[in-house]
Amino acid sequence: MSHAPAPAPAPALVPTHCPYCSLQCGMNLRGSGETVEVVERDDFPVNRGALCGKGRTAPAVLSSRVRLTGPLVRRPATGRLEPATWEEALRVTADGLRRTRARHGADAVGVFGGGGLTNEKAYALGKFARVVLGTSQIDYNGRFCMSSAAAAHNKAFGLDRGLPFPLEDIPRTGCVVLVGSNLAETMPPALRYLTELKDNGGSLIVIDPRRTKTAEQADLHLAPRPGTDLALALGLLHLVVAQGRTDEEFIRERTTGWEDARAAAMAHWPELVERITGVGVPQLRAAVALFCDAPHAMVLTARGPEQQSKGTDTVGAWINLALATGNAGRPLAGYGCLTGQGNGQGGREHGQKADQLPGYRRLDDPAARAHVAGVWGVDPDSLPGPGRSAYELLDALGRDVRALLLMGSNPVVSAPRAAHVEERIRSLDFLAVADVVLSETAELADVVLPVTQWAEETGTTTNLEGRVLLRRRALRPPPGVRSDLEVMHGLAGLLGHEKGFPTDPEEVFGELRRASSGGPADYAGISYRRLEEEQGVFWPCPETGGTAVTADGTAVPAGGPAEEPDGPAAGPDGHTRQAGRPAGGPHPGTPRLFLERFATPDGRARFVPVVHREAAEPTDAEYPVVLTTGRVVAQYQSGAQTRRVDELNAAAPGPFVELHPQLAARVGVADGEPVAVVSRRGRAVAPARVSEGIRPDTVFMPFHWPGAGRANTLTNPALDPTSRMPEFKVCAVRLERVTA
Repeated sequence: MSHAPAPAPAPALVPTHCPYCSLQCGMNLRGSGETVEVVERDDFPVNRGALCGKGRTAPAVLSSRVRLTGPLVRRPATGRLEPATWEEALRVTADGLRRTRARHGADAVGVFGGGGLTNEKAYALGKFARVVLGTSQIDYNGRFCMSSAAAAHNKAFGLDRGLPFPLEDIPRTGCVVLVGSNLAETMPPALRYLTELKDNGGSLIVIDPRRTKTAEQADLHLAPRPGTDLALALGLLHLVVAQGRTDEEFIRERTTGWEDARAAAMAHWPELVERITGVGVPQLRAAVALFCDAPHAMVLTARGPEQQSKGTDTVGAWINLALATGNAGRPLAGYGCLTGQGNGQGGREHGQKADQLPGYRRLDDPAARAHVAGVWGVDPDSLPGPGRSAYELLDALGRDVRALLLMGSNPVVSAPRAAHVEERIRSLDFLAVADVVLSETAELADVVLPVTQWAEETGTTTNLEGRVLLRRRALRPPPGVRSDLEVMHGLAGLLGHEKGFPTDPEEVFGELRRASSGGPADYAGISYRRLEEEQGVFWPCPETGGTAVTADGTAVPAGGPAEEPDGPAAGPDGHTRQAGRPAGGPHPGTPRLFLERFATPDGRARFVPVVHREAAEPTDAEYPVVLTTGRVVAQYQSGAQTRRVDELNAAAPGPFVELHPQLAARVGVADGEPVAVVSRRGRAVAPARVSEGIRPDTVFMPFHWPGAGRANTLTNPALDPTSRMPEFKVCAVRLERVTA
């Protein structure tokens, strides 16, 4: 009697997270080699199984057809990048860095990182720059992400975390003001939180110069002229004061600096704000009514108000609006920033940023230097001081900074005034790039080091909520590919540092925990095991301190009551405690910040008085139109990876210029025809996309593409004086009809 063969066991599912935006959506991977499949993962609370097209197609970049599979070295004889062994590539890189340092000093060597690097790699890169290279010249592309919001957060609250509450709180608030964010295209799985908000009876106000897919969901859409968000926020606060809708008890008990901030806002009366922004006074009054009538409300900002030369003040004005109405430091209320890049939050917390050490410590703080130097086993005095910010570092290339090690960034496409940045990169004495693909920047390198990507390595990231997550390795990388940690280990050894740069990510994370311990972004109580068991842990999470506290301040033993349905429990330091943890046990993490006190010396939030000022480059007769930039749903950041995915290219094949029919008629261009956009920095050409959904005085370009349609050829590198954020979102341009 014959028997049918037993069915083969189903391939194992590996739970992990998407490599793209700051949602860090949960997903499962199944398969091996070049046949990896994404499977929905319903158990992860952020996306609950939902994925956008980028996440679903992420395995396409694992293919050897599109990614780097071996090192490349530029041969002097041919001037071309050609295959090399790892030994040669690392030796040439180490020699280039060593030679530059010997000739020109440590600060002639620069390091430029990326917001997509895991926490372990970001931490190791900051350590490598300061300990091995001894350079102060390190920054990362996350400077272009939410640095203005971070600066405003720190000024007002004493601590910067993108969202001080989990995403799950958004549908339960009464009103959300969404400023300069197009969630429907930049992080589609998050749109459900706004849909659920409205289903629950809440209201949505969207502020954007374009009528985006997100703005179409709004109860009220305000379309200010780009660069005037600061005036808009001040005008709304003026009306709140004039109508007697401030929360005087909250202001008195939990804030400082109100009188000066109030006086600054009262100088921005509604009719003046209407002239500046183009938003009518009735719309301003309608926004105040929706916001103040809600029992609790939130203000969420993104790159629109932040990527300006006054981005810190602009975010500060929106924070002032939240504070004045009592919508901060309370359950289901507050100000938050929607971080952009996958690890934009963690990337700056642990040492990639020019002025910071791990744990969000300040590089110019002697106590912070002593703590981190102790973990690293070096003299605190050997650590360099703060260096240049991202654009300033790129601008110094080929002059003060003669060699550059670049990991996980593509500034030839993503930096402002990109043609100038490309010129500076070309002028370097030496450039080494570690990346997954041969990006436009990697094409200019002397050495290209192919590194592992999300599915081929284990590591942690920190999403926009401050939730630390574990990405698990699902498959082996190609034989010719190494991890960034292995790259730094190899280079450190060649440069005289045999120890201190392990290749095991969990070992690196253990050191990161010690380095961050006691800092503002304290990860000491987080372990890989906890991340596996708990769907992530919110920082700050010290090593101990898990006393559970109910909403009324009563301590409860293990197994005590859960959090109240109308709000979380909060401990005496103002951080949420999850119920059911034994006193003195592991710290439960901090999903919600500031409920009892803010992270300032006196525990009070600080109003910061701000006033409106014009963009760095106002329009004039020669350049009469405002250009603003952004993203489309099927591409991501500089497009270095997504432009290699057929399905995504079919949906978004190239750049375009969105303009209003009135403007198109004045220029004499029809939909689909090429149009030139010209600024003081250069010229870009792309097909016109004529739309009623944009202001007649504004044009929009996505920034994902290189070449003739490169939007960042046009953008202005004018910097915010505090955050050093460039003014991506506002520059003066003119349009020209392109003839054959």
